[in-house]
Amino acid sequence: MTRDRKFQMNKKVAVLIPAGGASVRFGQKTKKQFSEINGRAVFLHTIEQFSNRDDVVQIILAIPPDEEEMFHIRHGDKLGFWGIKCVLGGNSRDETIGNMLREVKDDVDLIAIHDAVRPCITQSQIEEVFTKASQSGAAILANPICGTVKSSTDGIAIDVTINREALWEAQTPQVFAADLYRNAFNNKANLTETITDDAQLVEANGHTVSLVKSDTTNIKITTSSDLIIAKALIDAAPKPIDNDGPVGPYAAEQGW
Repeated sequence: MTRDRKFQMNKKVAVLIPAGGASVRFGQKTKKQFSEINGRAVFLHTIEQFSNRDDVVQIILAIPPDEEEMFHIRHGDKLGFWGIKCVLGGNSRDETIGNMLREVKDDVDLIAIHDAVRPCITQSQIEEVFTKASQSGAAILANPICGTVKSSTDGIAIDVTINREALWEAQTPQVFAADLYRNAFNNKANLTETITDDAQLVEANGHTVSLVKSDTTNIKITTSSDLIIAKALIDAAPKPIDNDGPVGPYAAEQGW
């Protein structure tokens, strides 16, 4: 089954979903990626947005090593049925990404990295960033910053108010030509600057990264209160339907 698409392309995409974080800021015993919305783990909602696409030929999920056994008991059968490749996360995000990169097929054209805790990504957002990356070699979703931005070194008093006109908040997916991203990742050890996301890594290796305008609905779940917002967005989102009924992994689970 295929969805109607505004854009069409022939690129093969591998989607890397790091879900091995410790969720320090989440404030709950259950890691945020495994917390549930409507009875399903957050990362499953996220995977579903990519799993029914013709252009996505691989989805690779990194999981916490300390939860490997329980993860496979709870989710292994579903992920195996959907063809999801699971790898163990490392001691750092770099190590985790490296573990996933080793599993990417040689014939993949684009590599997309997406947060496991951004379950509200829409098909139109995915379409636009995939298409832009196929044209330019590198593209990310980003949201123009609307609020007034303050800088404070001590967290007590404002040092300066920052002009927000040129400021954007980076989101995911961040999508790159496969060889470009592999080369940038392999060259990371030679960089002197602190790298905070994949787009900056590619920028540091001399390649321009295109912006695709997004909005705040592509929320990243960071605190427990974000779950409430994400649930409202998921509940309000239209469900993909073809002539035979709903489509996607959740529909398959329910026997639709």
